[in-house]
Amino acid sequence: MDLPESTYYYRSRTADDRLARRLDLQDRIETLAFNKAGYGYRRITAELHRQGVIVNRKLVLNIMKESDLLVRPLRGFTITTDSRHTLPVYPNLYQNQWPTALDRIWVADITYIRLPLGFVYLAVILDAFSRKVVGWALSKSLEADLVIEAMTMALAERKPAPGLIHHSDRGVQYACHAYTDLLKQHGVHISMSRKGNPYDNAVAESFFKTLKKEEVYLSDYRTPEEARRQIGRFIEQVYNSERLHSALGYTPPAEFELQYNQTQNAA
Repeated sequence: MDLPESTYYYRSRTADDRLARRLDLQDRIETLAFNKAGYGYRRITAELHRQGVIVNRKLVLNIMKESDLLVRPLRGFTITTDSRHTLPVYPNLYQNQWPTALDRIWVADITYIRLPLGFVYLAVILDAFSRKVVGWALSKSLEADLVIEAMTMALAERKPAPGLIHHSDRGVQYACHAYTDLLKQHGVHISMSRKGNPYDNAVAESFFKTLKKEEVYLSDYRTPEEARRQIGRFIEQVYNSERLHSALGYTPPAEFELQYNQTQNAA
């Protein structure tokens, strides 16, 4: 063909650039997947967009498949509350509602965390509008003091106006007089899930799945103090401040609240 031998070995600059861009993208994705354990390809894509990287979800999905970085599904939820009591049960005020502002609906729940010599229990309260954890407490006991401590933190931090709805399951900790009296003193309306239906509190269940997938299952707590320290760090520094939430347009809860407050102040 009258072509020089070097033509056989020629590789276009375009092909080289394309390969370099893919390798750079793969490196970015692997770094994100390592630093943000539990992120699926949608959140990885959203994080890349926030960093100014233009890429579509399909390419991110393909790279994560090739690198075995896709998140495995978790086990189902575990019911940890005892609703077999004679205390008053309150109607479900949360059903078929969705908050349109901060501090209109709070959701509360409890989960367990296994330690080498037993369990500790984590109580959380989230704002259903921003998905931010506004109060939490961890204890070796499932007594009412656990949920009272979490609620006391939330009330001190947020100072909600009267009329807030507090939604929980029917567990004895949430139904006891010490807890319901605290809510009533602050003008909080009490709401409880339907019997035997944990999906009525899906926002809290979703948080617990995230916590266990991205923090608890990756850690090896030896003592309750160590669990409290690391879980507190995850809640405040990672979940509230950094983790992208799909329901919030892939922004962290703290950033979502800041943007909301700025919009309200400008109105």
